[in-house]
Formats: sequence, C-alpha cells, structure tokens
Amino acid sequence: MAPHGEGSEEAMVVQDENRKPISSILIVIAMQTEAMPVVNKFQLKEDLDPVFPKGVPWVRYHGIYKDLHINLVWPGKDLTLGVDSVGTISASLVTYAAIQALQPDLIINAGTAGGFKLIDGGFQVKGACISDVFVVSDVAFHDRRIPIPVFDLYGVGSRQSFSTPNLLKELNLKAGKLSTGDSLDMSPQDEASIVANDATVKDMEGAAVAYVADLLKVPAIFIKAVTDIVDGDKPTAEEFLQNLAAVTAALDRAVAQVVDFISGKCLSEL
Repeated sequence: MAPHGEGSEEAMVVQDENRKPISSILIVIAMQTEAMPVVNKFQLKEDLDPVFPKGVPWVRYHGIYKDLHINLVWPGKDLTLGVDSVGTISASLVTYAAIQALQPDLIINAGTAGGFKLIDGGFQVKGACISDVFVVSDVAFHDRRIPIPVFDLYGVGSRQSFSTPNLLKELNLKAGKLSTGDSLDMSPQDEASIVANDATVKDMEGAAVAYVADLLKVPAIFIKAVTDIVDGDKPTAEEFLQNLAAVTAALDRAVAQVVDFISGKCLSEL
C-alpha cells in the first residue's frame, strides 16, 4: 500500500491526498460482538436504506463523530446457519462493496486475533499476551500454499499496512505482523507459514481486507486485540470464547483512541 515512485503523476496525486484532512473512515469488523461496542461508543445508527445489494446480510452503521463521517460495516449473520460470517470471503466482499458505495479516505480493520508467545519451536520470542492490542505493520496469508515459482508469492500476498508512526508512538500500542487464514486452529503447515511471515498475531480477515484496499487504492490500518495464545496451553476455541467479552472491551477502547487521534489530521500526520 505504499505509494509509487516519487516523480510519477500517481505519486503526486497520492501526496496531495495524504495532505487532505481525513473526513471519512470505514471500520470493517468481522463479528457482531466486536462491532456493537464501537457502534455504541460513537452512537452510530443502523442504515435503514442499505447501500448494499438486496438480500445480502451485510450490515452498515453510520454517524458523525467530531469532524469524521464514520461508517462501520460487518458481514452480518450467515443466512443459513445464523452465525457471524467470519473469514476472508465475507471480509473481501463487504470491504469491496463498502469502498465502492462509501468512498472512504481511510479503512480501519479492527478485530480480535490469536497471539503468539513463542514461535518456531520457541526460538522466536513474540511476547503477545491476552488483551494486548497491536497496530499491524504487515499482513500476509498463511493458508494459500501454491508451490510454483511466483504463484507462491501471490499466495502469501504479503502487503504493508499504511504507516502510522505518530499514532503508534502517541497511543503506546504494540506493533507486529499479522498472518491471515480461514481456520481458527493452526495446522503444522499453517504454523510453518506463520513463522515464515514473522507474525505475532493471526486472524481470519486482515490480509483479505488489505488485498481489497490495495486493489482500490484506499489506505488501511489494522487494529488487533489478542483473545487467545495460539502456542499456549489452552485449546484455542475454549480460550477465544472465554476471553472474547473482555478483549472486545480492550479493542473498543483502542479503536476509540485511534479515531480520536485521527480526527482533525491528514494521512501524512498519522
């Protein structure tokens, strides 16, 4: 998501955009439990005249906070099973549709994630703890294995998030790399890819949101709060559910801090 060469016409356009005050942000969240505290915090209202295609379960909340137009979207409940539509496919679709309809200046993908204390057999210390909140520096996939030259790089899909050094310093949040896959658990093959991605946190949406944001040239940042320690002693699903409510509160606080920091600033000041 970095701009092209300094001398290019496209780079000049990017520089101009980066100096304009941010007026519209799009918050993409995967689960209702994660979304509602943010909705309530900013007193957002559900869209009664949806901007999305008829029949899809996607949900949009919107409102104004200080000088920012805030849109929050989540993929809604699966129409057949009634559970949150988590994962990369739903995240990609709702992000694409929301960008097309709402034309945001900045995307914030906020959500919970698994974290790592140690990785690669204990040789890399990552130091993630429950309720830690990370600002993500890089994203990649860990379950798209295509062992053919160049296709392998496409499968990993490594991208940098929009750089926010001032935000990171001001809010004193942790920084780390994010690895994305469509499973809550971690197979040995996934673990090897996560090690290769040098990730501290893993989720089920981030790299997909990054792909769409990059495709449509919208800067994106990623805020991830740790619900479970992937390389810890407890089963992942059990620990995730046990900590979800408390960690969602930490995520809500962090998103509020981030939005407050963004208010009144342009992209180049982040």
